[in-house]
Amino acid sequence: MDRSEIKLLIKKEIDKTELLVKDYKANTQPVEPDVAIGRISRMDAINNKSVAEAALRQAEYKLERLHYVLSIADTAEFGRCSRCGMEIPLGRILVKPESTLCVKCAR
Repeated sequence: MDRSEIKLLIKKEIDKTELLVKDYKANTQPVEPDVAIGRISRMDAINNKSVAEAALRQAEYKLERLHYVLSIADTAEFGRCSRCGMEIPLGRILVKPESTLCVKCAR
C-alpha cells in the first residue's frame, strides 16, 4: 500500500469521526429539569448524556490525532513510532490510523 492510499484511508476516517463528533454533540445537550419524563427516566437521560460526553471526548481526541497523522503523511516521520523510532506495522496503521506508537510502546 502506498502513501496516497493510506492518506485516503485517513481522510475517510476523518470524515467518519467528524460525523460521530456531530452526533455526540447532539446527544450531550443539557437535560431540561422541567421536562415531564419522570424521575427515573430523567436520571437515565442524565446518565446517557454522561456516556455521550465521554464518547465525544474520545472522538475529538481521535480526530485531533488523525489530523496530525495526515499532516505528517508526506514526511519521513510518518509510519515511525514517536517513542522508539521503529517502523509501525502497516496492519496497525490500517486498523488504527491515528496511531503514532508501535504496539510495544503503546502498551
